[in-house]
Amino acid sequence: MKLILYTFFGVFLMMTACTSKKQPADMVILGGRIYTANEQQATVEAVAIKGDTIAFAGTEKEVREWMGDHTEVIDLKGKTMTPGFIESHGHIMGLGYNELQLDLMDVKSFEEIVAEVKAAVAKAEPGQWIIGRGWHQDKWDTKPEVMVKGFPVHQLLSEVSPNNPVFLRHASGHAGFANAKAMQLAGVNQLSIEKLGKEIGEGGEIIRDPLGNPTGLFNERAQGLISQYIPDNTAESDAQALELAIAACSRNGITSFHDAGASRENIALFEKFKAEGKLNARLYVMITGFDRDLINEWYKKGPEIDATHRLTIRSIKLNCDGALGSRGAWLLAPYTDRPDFSGMATLPMDTVMKTSREALIHGFQVCAHAIGDRANREILDRYEMAFKANPDKAGNARYRIEHAQHIDPADIPRFGKLGVIAAVQAIHMSSDRPWAIDRLGEKRIREGAYMWQSLLKSGAKVINGTDVPVEPINPIASFFAAVTRQTLKGQPEGGYEPAEKMTRDQALKSYTLDAAYGEFEEKNKGSIEPGKLADFTIFSKDIMKVPDNEILSAEVAMTIVGGKVVYKK
Repeated sequence: MKLILYTFFGVFLMMTACTSKKQPADMVILGGRIYTANEQQATVEAVAIKGDTIAFAGTEKEVREWMGDHTEVIDLKGKTMTPGFIESHGHIMGLGYNELQLDLMDVKSFEEIVAEVKAAVAKAEPGQWIIGRGWHQDKWDTKPEVMVKGFPVHQLLSEVSPNNPVFLRHASGHAGFANAKAMQLAGVNQLSIEKLGKEIGEGGEIIRDPLGNPTGLFNERAQGLISQYIPDNTAESDAQALELAIAACSRNGITSFHDAGASRENIALFEKFKAEGKLNARLYVMITGFDRDLINEWYKKGPEIDATHRLTIRSIKLNCDGALGSRGAWLLAPYTDRPDFSGMATLPMDTVMKTSREALIHGFQVCAHAIGDRANREILDRYEMAFKANPDKAGNARYRIEHAQHIDPADIPRFGKLGVIAAVQAIHMSSDRPWAIDRLGEKRIREGAYMWQSLLKSGAKVINGTDVPVEPINPIASFFAAVTRQTLKGQPEGGYEPAEKMTRDQALKSYTLDAAYGEFEEKNKGSIEPGKLADFTIFSKDIMKVPDNEILSAEVAMTIVGGKVVYKK
């Protein structure tokens, strides 16, 4: 009997030893500072990955148990790793096309725009459209002598492009500038403006000079008068743009991307890229609210939640007002620098109400663009009514307000109370705050603009991004803006309205764990802990510790998606 027991005990020990021995990891990462965005274990020394999943996060000593003959070992050599950064609001096709068309984001004057267009005309065939985006008149070092309602007039541009129609979208995407040839093709002239203005309605504006002539500036829905004549993108150019966009995500440490308003054609292209294994950035897609037929089709088939976490479609994007830069943001009181105007709604509130109710029933999230304080209030009102009408579905709806840029103080607590996510772009504060005070005045700026800390204290989730191509996709700049509230030139000292700064921990979560929450994925990504996806961003500097003035000099050194290196500097 003793012999049998000893034999049994020996076999048991051998089996236990075999089962406790860890299977070698596919990849081990060590040798640097690793921030996890996991409150229970804020930093670790090393990570082990099996397949596309984190198997271990802990000490370098312990991770060696995971290393085998075929384990790829990445030595950070003192660099800093975080969970993969998530772009919470951008336009991925716009990002790609920005690299194919005129990129006017860095121009410093209207004369520079004219020069860019002149150079493009020299390479183009007569009649070929010249398309660009990114200009912002309030960021120019010098302004033209002649301006109407804060915008330039088309004559200089038209002189260098007499045979080529030109349309240059504002950085915000909420306005566009056309030359004489483009307006001629669209039939926009002094005699037609009244009729065209009535067709557009209150959701758009053709800006005119004192004589009643069109200046070339088309605000909000008025852009459609010109854009309908621009040749459609081709399948080939769309595919090229998406490839460029994904590569740009990888270069900038973006492992997931919330696409704010995808068309039927966009979704088909995303699915094709997924099938071909080319989605190196995970996509969370908002269906464009401009296509009601498309929305109704998705209601019938329900959300598409991808088990591989590469392509998920479960939200709807509504564009409800304009932008501060073009004075299209919908305000409770008139603009300080245009007292006759309070912006505009670009979508009927009845449509917002209808969508908010229907989306709850069909399991979709609503993501509503609202920049002005009236737009934010009107959207919160509709969300609240929808939630009260269907409380069983409202508990985990995670409805979002995209931008949430200017909010009346009375409405800030409603975000937390209603569970509405504020999808902000901290970089907008850095870029816009120097001139936004002219639009809103000091009182409204100080009490209700870029209110990140107040929103967080309300209990709301605040998630971060860039609204690319409105701003460059670089998350380091937006992280810097979140924690300093300064321009990218480091002004002013101490930052604008410093009480609204995010802490560095809050800023990291806004780009990682909370951003994952914004797409219902916080259990699968957004922090570094076993069982979650192996998505990481590696920086050249410790963005959580270096002085404020060193953050912008940090670079993305490596990007890892699903345990695969997709970019290395």
